[in-house]
Amino acid sequence: MNNFFATYKTELIYSAILIIVLIIIRAMIVVAVKKIGKSSGTSEARANLIGRYATVTIFLLGVLVEAFILGADFGDISLLFSSIFAVIGIALFAIWSILSNVTSGVIMFFSFPYKVGDKIKIHDKDFPVVAIIEDIRAFQLILREDSGDLVTYPNNLILQKPVTLIQKDALDDSSIL
Repeated sequence: MNNFFATYKTELIYSAILIIVLIIIRAMIVVAVKKIGKSSGTSEARANLIGRYATVTIFLLGVLVEAFILGADFGDISLLFSSIFAVIGIALFAIWSILSNVTSGVIMFFSFPYKVGDKIKIHDKDFPVVAIIEDIRAFQLILREDSGDLVTYPNNLILQKPVTLIQKDALDDSSIL
């Protein structure tokens, strides 16, 4: 056992440093995302979701750096990752709509001007919606129409359609609807 530690002393030290650095970076990102979420008035669940996305990304980058620390050649790693990304690319092409909604959910977390409780009008030619935002999730918005109907609207479509915020004093004006 002592022979193992003596042989791989440098790699073990670099690995320990990598883990500590990644934990610190993850903590900083999670705290920043929660502060951004709190300042923009989004729910804690959405901030936690974005934090999980960041954690997975940091983990994957850590695995890549750890492979270099342990002595893997660039050619071997590039072959492995190109094969993995080819398989993932084919799978994601098959489910591009889901990926599009998740990506839109991340974008909406940082720059969506509407909050839970706002009444909005979505200017869709085929299916116009006037409703109150009940929840903003990873894949869709949950909207409640005045009639009480629940509408789920995909995140990628909400970024493609014009949306109007209906002001509180204009809620009784039927000309807006």
